[in-house]
Amino acid sequence: MRRPDRRRFIGLAACGALAASGRAVAAEPAYDLAAAGRVVDAFARAEPFYGVVQFGRAGRIESSRAFGLRDIEAGAPMQVDTRFCVASVSKWFSSILVLRLVDQGRLSLDAPLTDVLADYRADTGRRVTLRRLLSNTSGVPNGFLTAARADASLMSKAATTAEAVRLYASGDLAFEPGARFDYSMTNWILVRAAVERAAGEPFETAMERLVLKPLGLADTGAPLAAAGPSLAAPYRTIAPPVRKPSVAPAFAVAGGGYYSTAADLARAAEAVFRPGLLTAASLKALTTVEVPDEHYALGGRVKTLTLNGRERRFAWEAGNSGGYKAVLACDLDSRRTLTVLNNTDLTQKRLDQFAEEALRALYGDGPVAA
Repeated sequence: MRRPDRRRFIGLAACGALAASGRAVAAEPAYDLAAAGRVVDAFARAEPFYGVVQFGRAGRIESSRAFGLRDIEAGAPMQVDTRFCVASVSKWFSSILVLRLVDQGRLSLDAPLTDVLADYRADTGRRVTLRRLLSNTSGVPNGFLTAARADASLMSKAATTAEAVRLYASGDLAFEPGARFDYSMTNWILVRAAVERAAGEPFETAMERLVLKPLGLADTGAPLAAAGPSLAAPYRTIAPPVRKPSVAPAFAVAGGGYYSTAADLARAAEAVFRPGLLTAASLKALTTVEVPDEHYALGGRVKTLTLNGRERRFAWEAGNSGGYKAVLACDLDSRRTLTVLNNTDLTQKRLDQFAEEALRALYGDGPVAA
């Protein structure tokens, strides 16, 4: 097999803005992209890493690098605009969609679920809220996982949203809402149902109209099949190449079914975390930690890192499905972003560790402790 060129580099410091915010960014000390680049090089050699690593600030791409192959069997090189399944980063997009509907007065984070899903079972629906669903603390058990363990064909079997709610998301509560964190697909089946009822249209249509188009995300969408030939192939191993596809039913798209690119994710972070798309109240909700032990807010995490002697809050969106892994880290003060997309099944722990190492180098800090 031909050895891939793992150092395709595009320096984009002089590129135009990804999103024309028209808003000045407060001056900060210089950041060390060269040091961050050395961390990236070392990481890419050690793994080896196939994927894309991108640094940006306030909507501008400062560097974007592609490593390895997006399709090993075809010998197709990775490109900086390659599309990837972003897995649970979809939860972040879904939370933004819910908050858009909250801002329009069509949904409420803290009203009983039965206010929007009047036909849902009343005994539990009166106790569950969208805030609990979006923070994975609803207590609704994962009926789909139980069913799929007994019948693996369910992973590819079609079901309407209403059928999925009835079959998999209507069990007795496993715990009192808010008492525990449970990273369950069931939460996102119910989120999908609530969005469709409130918006009066399919979930994917509402996402396109209220989130993707306003943010200008032309390379983001669902299902994965719609991503076309620019979608990176997912792998369990590189040599020999063994694929590890992302398999999820269509009704679970709110929790993990979207694809995107590094540039689109940076563009989204730039636009979402500044005033405009969401109201101040919804932006605060999106970045308020609901589960301290997990650093989990709504649809993603908010992590505080001490970098060069200063505490910085990062929106930390991560995804893991099949051979795909993703990290989008956005400094909520400076609006600096780091995006890492991978198609070779690294562990999420390793990708998160690498992201922290790269950020420490970028901010002029020492290496991450082992």
